[in-house]
Amino acid sequence: MPVRLKSAIIPTARILLVDDNRSGLMARRVVLEELGYLTDGASDARKALELFRCGQYDLVVTDFKMPGMDGVELIEKIREEDPAIPIVLISGFVDALGLTEKSTGANTVIMKSANEVQHLIRAAGRLLKTPKKPPLAERTVSVRARKKTAN
Repeated sequence: MPVRLKSAIIPTARILLVDDNRSGLMARRVVLEELGYLTDGASDARKALELFRCGQYDLVVTDFKMPGMDGVELIEKIREEDPAIPIVLISGFVDALGLTEKSTGANTVIMKSANEVQHLIRAAGRLLKTPKKPPLAERTVSVRARKKTAN
């Protein structure tokens, strides 16, 4: 069943794709670019961090199992730099390892399966329509400022 996205998605949203499996990386890239997203790909987490630091991304999609640094470690490093960036983690080990949004730091965790692409399209559409929340420290300052002006 085809997935239809509404037009409220960020126009030309930039997505960073990370996967050491070239086929998986290319398959996701082709599908997302056909939907109008701009994508950059990295074959490992270290390269992904370099790209992330040099670019402006609206979404990160990463595989879990990669040599050197796994997807959860990558998520931790990205969160240190941008706590609000939406991140999707994709893995064939979701159930076996108990990978959840809470345990990984990802906004969405997707199991590799025949329906993976449909789940990714839905997740991207949902996450890119959601306005980014500022980091907690900025929200706290904002609340304090409002209280001062209200008094």
